[in-house]
Amino acid sequence: MSSDPKSEDDDVDAHDGRPETESQRSDRNWGEILQELRVTQTGSQILSGFLLTVAFQQRFTHLDTYQYSVYGVLVGLAAISTVLGLSTVTLHRAQFHQHRKPAVVEWGSRLLAITVTVVGVLSAGVVLLIFDVVFGRAAGAIAGVAAAIVLVVLLVIVPRSVRASDGHQQ
Repeated sequence: MSSDPKSEDDDVDAHDGRPETESQRSDRNWGEILQELRVTQTGSQILSGFLLTVAFQQRFTHLDTYQYSVYGVLVGLAAISTVLGLSTVTLHRAQFHQHRKPAVVEWGSRLLAITVTVVGVLSAGVVLLIFDVVFGRAAGAIAGVAAAIVLVVLLVIVPRSVRASDGHQQ
């Protein structure tokens, strides 16, 4: 079977420059979701590993209540990001032979968006904690806010700007 649709009527979107059926588009989109998931999993694993080693450092016992609280929230976010990544794969496994790839892609995309958000918040939180412990509360707050601003710009504003410049609806 050819990778091209059988007719123009089979093309999901004749104006996107990709002659593909709904099934082909779902397969391509799922592959892209998996690639993005690999990136988020790597970031999540590195941050999780860092957080786990912190608890075994001698200086850990010198953290104040605020720092312990931030640390606890970050460990929780790291666990959530791991579970979100696993749930995306589990979704695919559960629906693998059910011929529901478009629904799997839709839900996988939603789960991935949540995962990216959680990993972003986790990253900003780690910056906050490190600066707070090393340089003090004010520096931690400034670094955490700066990291959050960078995340909002890169994860929200830039994608919306690109979409708007391409003439697509937000």
